[in-house]
Amino acid sequence: MNTEVSEVVINGVAYVRKDDVKESAVTLDGLQYCIVRTYSAGVFAGYVEKEEGREAVLRNARRLWYWDGAASLSQLSVDGVSKPQNCQFPCEVEKITLKDVIEIIPCTKKAQESIKGVAIWKK
Repeated sequence: MNTEVSEVVINGVAYVRKDDVKESAVTLDGLQYCIVRTYSAGVFAGYVEKEEGREAVLRNARRLWYWDGAASLSQLSVDGVSKPQNCQFPCEVEKITLKDVIEIIPCTKKAQESIKGVAIWKK
């Protein structure tokens, strides 16, 4: 039987164990680091500067061409990659406007550091 407590309520306020809380990604000028999937341009990671309709503007963005060590973009946004040597992430671009955005997933600090830590893929 598991007797570990992950949450306790005191005076109507729920408190969660510190080790159960995922740290948010580090921001750039208050902008959140996210993974953005588009309909046909692929997947990107960067700081979301603007989101309007199905368009998003990212700063310091990398295209996530191929990743290994994460089963999905959801896992990638939480855990990052476990096999960075196999990933193909080209260099960052200062700014990019993405059309036909399908999803925007905020990243944890761990995922952000993992994505930024992948060596630049070149041909």
